[in-house]
Amino acid sequence: MGKTLVAYFSASGTTKKKAETIAEGLKADLYEIKPLVPYTKADLNWMDKKSRSSIEMGDKSIRPKIVEGKIDLSSYDRIILGFPIWWYVAPTIVNTFLEKNDFSGKEIVLFATSGGSSFGNTVRELQGSAPGAVIREGKVVNGKFTKEDAKKIFG
Repeated sequence: MGKTLVAYFSASGTTKKKAETIAEGLKADLYEIKPLVPYTKADLNWMDKKSRSSIEMGDKSIRPKIVEGKIDLSSYDRIILGFPIWWYVAPTIVNTFLEKNDFSGKEIVLFATSGGSSFGNTVRELQGSAPGAVIREGKVVNGKFTKEDAKKIFG
């Protein structure tokens, strides 16, 4: 098996902590998907229909700009891709990341953090952004989560 990359988007830091644990447990490389304009607390207020996150999730064609980081995916066979669940799916910034890179022939295993939602239609909504990749549901990881848990689930 080739190398594994743990790529993640984290708006508030929760998903980042889980991604770090997974990367450490799998001895995998870590890559942060960073928005060009960071999200503020007001941007994340899902109760406000005019908040940035609400607008983005209300129009699935929106692709938030990301910081163009240097990432060479050629040496990775598997990408563990993490994000918080927003409105029962991945935030559209995850689509931005997938569309900016070539994931052909790669396996993408998802993980998410959530206040109570499951993956919903996430796999279907992301598949079009990563043609040629196999995307599958991994696990929603909340609460206590250790390196050993990461090895059992994603190892």
